[in-house]
Amino acid sequence: MPYYRLKDLIKAIRACKTAADERAVIQKESAAIRTSFKEENNDARHSNVAKLLYIHMLGYPAHFGQIECLKLVASNRFADKRLGYLGIMLLLDENQEVLTLVTNSLKNDMNHSNMYIVGLALCTLGNISSPEMARDLCAEVEKLLGSSNTYIRKKAALCAMRIIRKVSELQENFLSRAKSLLSDRNHGVLLTATTLITEMCYRNPDTLVTFRKAVPLLVRHLKSLVSAGFSPEHDVTGVTDPFLQVKILRLMRILGKGDAEASEAMNDVLAQVATNTESTKNVGNSILYETVLTIMEIQSESGLRVLAINILGKFLTNRDNNIRYVALTTLNKTVSIDTNAVQRHRNIILDCLRDGDISIRRRALELSFALINESNVRVLTRELLAFLEVADNEFKQGMTTKICLAADRFAPNKRWHIDTVLRVLKLAGNYVREEILSNFIRLVAQTKDLNAYTVQKLYAALKADISQESLTLAGVWVIGEYGDILIKGGSFEEEELVKEVTEPDVVDLFESILAGPYANQVTREYVLTALMKLTSRFTSVPVIQKIQAILESYNTSIEVEIQQRAIEYTNLFKFENIRPAILERIPIPETKEEASRPTDDFSGGGGGGGGGSLLDLDGDGIATDVKQFKAPETSQNTVDILATIFGGAPSDTSNNLIPAQSNQKNDIMSLFNTTSTTTSSNLIQNIPVANPLDSLTTSPPTSSSTNDIANLFGSTNQITPSQNVQSANSLDSLVDLGAANSVKTTPSPSSSTGTNAPEQFTAYNKNGFKINLSPFKDQNNPNILNINVTFHNIGIGSTVQNLLFQAAVPKTQRLQMQPPSSTTIAPGANVTQTIRVANPQRVNVRLKLRIVYDTSAGSKVDEIAEFSGFPQNFW
Repeated sequence: MPYYRLKDLIKAIRACKTAADERAVIQKESAAIRTSFKEENNDARHSNVAKLLYIHMLGYPAHFGQIECLKLVASNRFADKRLGYLGIMLLLDENQEVLTLVTNSLKNDMNHSNMYIVGLALCTLGNISSPEMARDLCAEVEKLLGSSNTYIRKKAALCAMRIIRKVSELQENFLSRAKSLLSDRNHGVLLTATTLITEMCYRNPDTLVTFRKAVPLLVRHLKSLVSAGFSPEHDVTGVTDPFLQVKILRLMRILGKGDAEASEAMNDVLAQVATNTESTKNVGNSILYETVLTIMEIQSESGLRVLAINILGKFLTNRDNNIRYVALTTLNKTVSIDTNAVQRHRNIILDCLRDGDISIRRRALELSFALINESNVRVLTRELLAFLEVADNEFKQGMTTKICLAADRFAPNKRWHIDTVLRVLKLAGNYVREEILSNFIRLVAQTKDLNAYTVQKLYAALKADISQESLTLAGVWVIGEYGDILIKGGSFEEEELVKEVTEPDVVDLFESILAGPYANQVTREYVLTALMKLTSRFTSVPVIQKIQAILESYNTSIEVEIQQRAIEYTNLFKFENIRPAILERIPIPETKEEASRPTDDFSGGGGGGGGGSLLDLDGDGIATDVKQFKAPETSQNTVDILATIFGGAPSDTSNNLIPAQSNQKNDIMSLFNTTSTTTSSNLIQNIPVANPLDSLTTSPPTSSSTNDIANLFGSTNQITPSQNVQSANSLDSLVDLGAANSVKTTPSPSSSTGTNAPEQFTAYNKNGFKINLSPFKDQNNPNILNINVTFHNIGIGSTVQNLLFQAAVPKTQRLQMQPPSSTTIAPGANVTQTIRVANPQRVNVRLKLRIVYDTSAGSKVDEIAEFSGFPQNFW
C-alpha cells in the first residue's frame, strides 16, 4: 500500500536492505503519486510533491510532477507557494518550455504584499531565469531594487545579477539603482550590491568610469569595518563581516586597476587593513590574501607592495598547506613586479622545496628559478642542485634545463659554469635534453684554457659512474676531442681529479662503456667516433692497434649505422697520409646569430670569412660570422679564403674537412648526429646544388688527398700526382653535383666531345704565368660544367712552387675543385686541375680567381682575377 506521509516514506526507504528493495518501494510510491495526480486530489498534492522532491533527490525520475508544482505556485497559501517554487527550481531548468508558464506567476508574486512571497519569486527567477524571462521581468526587478524593504532589495540585487548574465544589454537598466545601493547601511544589501557591481564591471568595462566615482564611498565602508568594535550580528571569530570586506576589496581591485587617482584613494585603507587584520585565524588570512591581490593589481606605492609581499612571506610559515600553496602561487605572479622584495623571503621559499606536499614543492621550484640573478646564482644553484639529487623524476627534466639555462645566463665565470653543468650531468644525466648537452659541449670547445680541467673532470666522472647517458655522451665527446690533453696530466687542486692517465686507461674506459649495461646505439656511435678521433691524438702503436681491433669488431654489428661507421673508420686506417687531417679537432663553434647575408655578388661556402663576411654554414638560413672561428695550432690551412679573395685580413680558419666542407649543421654536435646520420664520405663530398650560397673551394696542398678520400669508398687504386687529371675524373667516388647523395662517373673531355679537344680560354696571363680554362658539359647532367684548368710557366724564368689556386662563383651556382696534379711547375712545363660548376639556372658562368705561388728566386705572387669569357650560347 502507498505511504501517505513523507515521514513514512523516508522510514520505509531507510529500512530497505538492498538497492532492489529501495527501487521497489520507490516505484510503488511513484505509481501511487501518479494515480493521485490523475484524481486531482488537492488535499494530497502538497504531500505528494514533497515526497516526489525527496525521490528526485535520491536520483529517481520525478519529472511527472512539474505541472503539480505550477499548481502549487498558483495557490494562495504561503506553504504551497514555497514548496511549489522549490519544486520548480529542482525539477525545471531554463531550457524547458514548461518554464514559460511560470512567468505570469512570478510577475504576480513580485507585486505581492508579503515580502517573503516576493522573496520566493525573486529567488526562483535568480536560479532558473531564461533570457526570455529576464526580458519580461526586468522592469519588476528594477522596481524592487528601489524597495524600502532591505530583504527585498537584497534579493532583487542578486536577481539582477542573473538577468545581466543572461542578457548583458539589460545592464543599463540597473546602473543607477546599483550605485545607490552602495549608500545602504545594511550589510546584506551592501554585500549584494558590491557583487552586482563587480559583475557589471566584468561584463562591461565601460561601466568602470561610472563606478570609480564611488571609490571614496567604498573606502569609507571598508575603513568602518576595519575600525568597528565588536558587533554580535556581523562578528566572525573577532572579525567584523569578513565576507563584506572581501567583496569590497575585490571591487576595489577592479576599479583601481589602471587608474592612478582611484589607486591613490585606496592606498591608506589598504595599508590599514594589512596591518590591523588578525592573521592567526583563517578568516583574517582570507582578508589579508584579498588585500595582497588588490595591492599588487592596482597602482599602489612601492612600500605598500613590500608590505603585501611580506604578508605572503608570513603565509609561508603557516602550518596549513593550503595557505602556503596560495602564498607561493601569488608570489610566482608578483615576482616580476618587485623581485627585490620577494628575494627577502628566499630562505623560506627554499625550505618549501623539502615540503612533503608535491604541489608545494612544484610551486616553490618555479619561484626559486624566477629568483635567480647575478648576485645569488651561486647560492640558489647550490640549493637547487641539492634538491635535484632527491627530486622526483617528473621534476628532473625541467630542473636540468632551467638550471643549465640559468647557469648560461648568470654564470660568474666559465669554470663555475662548467662545474655546474657537470654536477647536473652527474645527478640527472638521463633527464638532460639534447640541446643542453649540445650547449655544454659548445661551452667546453669555446673555453680553451679550461680544456685540460674539463677533460680530467669528465674522465673522473666516467670512471665513477657510466649510468647517466648525457654524462657519458659529454665525457666521450670531450675525451675524443682532447684525449691528448688528458694523457698529459696536470695539477689541479681538486683531489678527485685524475692527474695521471695513460692511453690504455682511456681505451679501457671506452671498452667498459661499450660493454656496460647502459650502452645504447647513440652511446656506441659516440664511442666509436671518439675512438677513431683518438687514433690521431695517441702515439702508442699498440693502443692504436687495439682501437682498430675494437672498430673491426663492430664491422658485423646488426645496427646498420654502427656497422657503417665501423667499416668506414676501419678503411680509413689504410690512408695514413690523410687520416690526421680528417680527424683534426673541429673548429671552435660560435653561438649562431641572425644577420644579413653578404651583399657582394660573390661569396664563399667552404671557408672562413674575413672582413665581416657572414655565411650560412649550417644551412638553416641564419648567417654566421665565420671570422670568429679559430683553428687549432695543428691546422694545416691557415689562409682565410674569403678574407684574402675580397681584401680582408687573413684569419686562422681550420682546414678540417668534416665541418668545413659539409652541408651538415655547423654545430659541435654534428659529428655525432644520430637523427640524420651522415657518413664520412658524405661529410666530405655531399654538396647539394640547392644551397643558395655561393660555393668557394680551395684546393688542398697535397694532390693525393682528395684522390685518397675518393678511393676510400670507391676505387682502390691511388692516383699519383703525376697522373693526368682526366684519370682522376673517372673515379667512381666523385659526386655528381646535380643530384644530391648520388655517385656517378665523371666523363673525360675526350668522351664528352669526341675527337675534338675542348676550346681553351685564357683566364690569367701575367708575369710569365698563364692560366687556360677548357670547359665541357657533363655527359650525365647538363647542369654541370667541367672545366680543365691548365697552369703554364711560360716566362717566369724559375720554378713555381707552393701553387695555390682558389675560385668563387655567384650565389646561384656551386663549385667543387679537385687538387692540381702538382704544386710545382718547372720553366716551360704545365700543371692541370679540374673544377666542376653546378649551374641549375644555366646562366653565364662567372669566376673570381685567386692565384698564389712562390718562385725559386724568392719572390711571392698573390693575384686576384675575374673571368666571364665563356660563350653566351654555351648552355
